[in-house]
Amino acid sequence: MDTIFATSSGRPPAAIAVIRISGPHAFAAAAQLIGGLPEPRRASLRALRDGDGILDRALVLTFPGPATATGEDLVELHCHGGRAVIAAVEAALARIAGLRPAAAGEFTRRALGNGRIDLAEAEGLADLLEAETEAQRRVALSATEGRVSGAIRSWMDRVAMLSARVEAMLDFADEDDVASDAAAFEAVRDGAVALAADIAAVIDAPPVERLRDGIRVVIGGPPNSGKSTLLNLLGDRDAAIVSAISGTTRDRIDVSVTRRGVAYVLTDTAGLTATADPIEAIGVARAEDAIRDADILLWLGDAIPPRADAIWIHARADVAGRERSPEGRAFAIAQSDGGSGERVWTALHDRAAAMLPREDAIALKRDQRRRCAMAVAALRDPIGDALILGENLRQARIALAAILGLDATGEMLDALFVRFCIGK
Repeated sequence: MDTIFATSSGRPPAAIAVIRISGPHAFAAAAQLIGGLPEPRRASLRALRDGDGILDRALVLTFPGPATATGEDLVELHCHGGRAVIAAVEAALARIAGLRPAAAGEFTRRALGNGRIDLAEAEGLADLLEAETEAQRRVALSATEGRVSGAIRSWMDRVAMLSARVEAMLDFADEDDVASDAAAFEAVRDGAVALAADIAAVIDAPPVERLRDGIRVVIGGPPNSGKSTLLNLLGDRDAAIVSAISGTTRDRIDVSVTRRGVAYVLTDTAGLTATADPIEAIGVARAEDAIRDADILLWLGDAIPPRADAIWIHARADVAGRERSPEGRAFAIAQSDGGSGERVWTALHDRAAAMLPREDAIALKRDQRRRCAMAVAALRDPIGDALILGENLRQARIALAAILGLDATGEMLDALFVRFCIGK
């Protein structure tokens, strides 16, 4: 196997750059640059040399495999973080026989291949590298630390125990010390159904994608009801044109906002009205689609909201004749009222809390939920035959094992690791 190297720290220039070397020739390559190697896992200040010239003075650490991040011999060079320094050290490494630059995600892919992490942990690491909000960071870190993997392995252990009992019934049905009657079969079936219920409860929990994609908040209502004003207030920017002229907003406007560590996508929509204008009609149709697909609808109209779960707001409460909030409205807001935005955000946070994965929950990604659903379907199959039950348990075990990458294909891994940076 090739020995790979790459800069694993941030984009230069920086105070320090960490260059990692991993593979069977990692120690030999480091020795060629610094001479004798330092004691494993102890930082040592050494001069990096290329021929007779000094490239830099760096802290050098060596980590003998397999108890390393990649499962291989690993070296870290903590150099000065200037572009010229990094380029010179990488060029010197590239001239060493058996070494080559790492591909995107190759260090983590080797960790997976060498059993240091499983696929669920690798996917969590990919999400952690891309995390932009505190909520995304927390959930991704829990996956990286093995919360998802632990649940999957626990379910697989339960499937294995049920499978063993079925195999015993099939293989030793004639022996007196093995229960093989209908009661024993029903006990296994009950165990499979109970396991299916436990997995289904996790599938039904809020999906992790909502943390990445954001809570979709749509502001709806008739023309000139204050939708664009509210969008600008919540987004804290002039994202939409505000005018007293009815129909100013003719298409949806999306604004991404992060509040209290949660991502939101706020959408201003065209006013819902009957119109003969074909362009305006397209905007109205798009508004109706956005309202239907919204996670949360903020309704500013005086008519009853089109969705029973909408947050019905009495808008423009500072306009003459609208000072009092009619019955049925959650609260009133006004452009002149400095607390209006916070009242809306409080309502959004309260509603969003039930839509996001809990910090202590097992948050599954889309493909993980799909495979868990396959396992649930196999476990709930009502066919009352021991042979078929054994096969269903095997199918459930395969579906769960795929989440950990135990049957991962090359194409699946390529799609995952291309999301990583070169040095990870």
